[in-house]
Amino acid sequence: MSDTPDDAEIEREIPESLARALGDRYLTYALSTIMHRALPDARDGLKPVHRRILYAMRNLNLSPTSAFLKCAKISGDTMGDFHPHGNQAIYDALVRLAQDFAQRYTLVQGQGNFGNIDGDGAAAERYTEARLTDVSMALLDGLDENAVDFKPNYDGRKEEPEVLPAAFPNLLANGSTGIAVGMATSIPPHNAGEVCDALLHMIRRPEATLEKLLEHMPGPDFPTGGVLVETPESIREAYRTGRGGFRLRAAWHREDTGRGQWQVVVTEIPYQVSKSKLIERLADLVTAKKAPALADVRDESTDVVRIVLEPRSRGIEPAMMMETLFKLSELETRFPLNLNVLIDGRTPKVCSLPEVLRAFLDHRRDVLQRRSRHRLAKIAARLEVLEGYIIAFLNLDRVIEIIRGEDEPKPALIAEDWGTAGTGPVHLTEPQAEAILNMRLRSLRRLEEMELRKERDALTAEQGELEALLASEELQWTRISEEIRDIRKRFGPPPKLRGLRSAEDITAARVAEQPYPMGARRTALEAAPAIDEVPPEALIEREPITVVCSREGWIRALKGHQPLDAEVKYRDGDAPLFVFHAQTTDKLIAMAEGGRVYTIGADRLPGGRGLGEPIRLMVDLSNDDRLLALFVHRPGGRRLVASTAGEGFLTPEDGLITQTRTGRQLMTLKDGATARICRAVGEGHDHVGVTGENRKMLVFPLDELPEMARGKGVRLQKYRDGGLADAITLRLADGLSWPDSAGRTRSEPDLGPWLGKRAAPGRMAPRGFPRDNRFPE
Repeated sequence: MSDTPDDAEIEREIPESLARALGDRYLTYALSTIMHRALPDARDGLKPVHRRILYAMRNLNLSPTSAFLKCAKISGDTMGDFHPHGNQAIYDALVRLAQDFAQRYTLVQGQGNFGNIDGDGAAAERYTEARLTDVSMALLDGLDENAVDFKPNYDGRKEEPEVLPAAFPNLLANGSTGIAVGMATSIPPHNAGEVCDALLHMIRRPEATLEKLLEHMPGPDFPTGGVLVETPESIREAYRTGRGGFRLRAAWHREDTGRGQWQVVVTEIPYQVSKSKLIERLADLVTAKKAPALADVRDESTDVVRIVLEPRSRGIEPAMMMETLFKLSELETRFPLNLNVLIDGRTPKVCSLPEVLRAFLDHRRDVLQRRSRHRLAKIAARLEVLEGYIIAFLNLDRVIEIIRGEDEPKPALIAEDWGTAGTGPVHLTEPQAEAILNMRLRSLRRLEEMELRKERDALTAEQGELEALLASEELQWTRISEEIRDIRKRFGPPPKLRGLRSAEDITAARVAEQPYPMGARRTALEAAPAIDEVPPEALIEREPITVVCSREGWIRALKGHQPLDAEVKYRDGDAPLFVFHAQTTDKLIAMAEGGRVYTIGADRLPGGRGLGEPIRLMVDLSNDDRLLALFVHRPGGRRLVASTAGEGFLTPEDGLITQTRTGRQLMTLKDGATARICRAVGEGHDHVGVTGENRKMLVFPLDELPEMARGKGVRLQKYRDGGLADAITLRLADGLSWPDSAGRTRSEPDLGPWLGKRAAPGRMAPRGFPRDNRFPE
């Protein structure tokens, strides 16, 4: 039998092995991305590339007091020894570590062009130089004392730390962002002093509640400042679950320019917003007229941000204008929170705030224990040598004799019995003998023996303290608390600037403290704004106007409240249709005979110097449709609408407001019918008066009409011939009055004969009623 598998076996086995191979390789890639590229370690808050950059700079002796070194050398050493992923990726990460507008506490001090808040990139690495900062030194402190584990680098030539000792709480202080396979992280920066306060509280109260921790650490502190307007409940929930977000706004103030004029000056912009793109966006809003309150924007920034916003009118409220700009531009952003970190450098987990703080404290305790054991080993080795020195000084003549007389003095020194009377044999160890042989001749002074005994006593005392420290958890946390207080003193706010929260306090501190301390809070915490929706009229200066609309649909606005019967020029063959008083902040509602309603802002009307503009340019009114009504919107008011078919209903005016040019269909009309009536329901009106083309009139109670948002309505009056002529609402007790053809006023105080049920035919109109069957306006 042949050993070659048949085709069926091949078809069955290859897809399974291929799927397994793809799965294994993709899983390997995913784990590599998660652990070695995208997610920070909860202990030192660094990704591998940042950790390797700092370690390479340390190996180059780039301390805060050393000379600067070319970034090309730094990225080259990092790539060659630890991070073989291309020098551009390394340099980009190095640049970010040096940008004070990207890092709350910079880990690298740069010299040269490292980019700016406008979004401009850094110069090439051959032109820039860098060295470590004090914060980085705090992260690296302890590497020489076996504080952390080391691992081989990518080619096994050298070793690199798996994590840094990290005396500085870098994860929360500087934050981190990254996207891995199937997961991401987004951690905002915080104030280091506040983080230290929260850590100290957790040491005192290991079971501290989130609410207590937030009293010390109330929210993020971004390097670019700004105002955090998130509610306390939302902040608490975000830190509890590790997921959420923070609303961040630009800091601004009103600046008077004289003669009642003012402008808004933006002094701080949200984190990670490019200033140049922000100004470009604001300029686009002005050009597109999407921000009616904004007239101009200027960038007057130097080393500090200063963006000037000029209002279109001084009558606008600054807060209202800014609320609109917050919604339309990046003057307000939302920074997401996703506390997804690597626990112990291996396990990705979305943590709460207490869990992140606990991970840092546990790491600091492990570092303390490892450094203490390392120091104990050093002390033990030194004490061994010191004991050998003391034996040598006590038996100096014999030591010299052995060294001078023996070809191999070391074994002889070890074999010699150096014991004294009353004691057992004392022999030197090999390290002690080696140290004696390497001792300099000038050390053979009597005074040196005293120094040796003094050093031995001091080391013995330190040894006892370290042994006590390792044996007592309480002493360990006391030592860690001291280290955290030292970090708070070095990198936190000065005592007089602690506890700053409000924008007013932070602004006053910025003015008083020059330069403003690095550790002081920059981002203000304010209550969520009370203005959720800004009415458009709030952004418009209120001025009286007279609206004029002709029969041909040409509309304009005359300044001031002109007499309604004043002579106004129209196009040849045109005549007035609607003339009424309004304000520039009003909304005008137009209704067409086709039953559709539209909304027009009174501030958008053309001026009265010309003949106006066609209303069809403002709303999508078809050419064969004509205006039926044009009026000022009354909030809370109601309208009686009816068609020529004699059907109608009541509708609230608030429902007539539309947001688009196309408007909306209010009345559903039968074939051939058109909208005929759109009249306001007067205050106190309790009845409806209807007249037909057959000259019959009917009066019925207003409450017999339904109130509807849209539709066909109900029958108002029954007709045998013709249709609806007019309809109006009235107060029954007032009766009915109208002018006759001679200009005299006629009235019918008792409408009882015409009173009936809705949809009745009615009876002939009173004697002298207008021949057009229309009620008086």
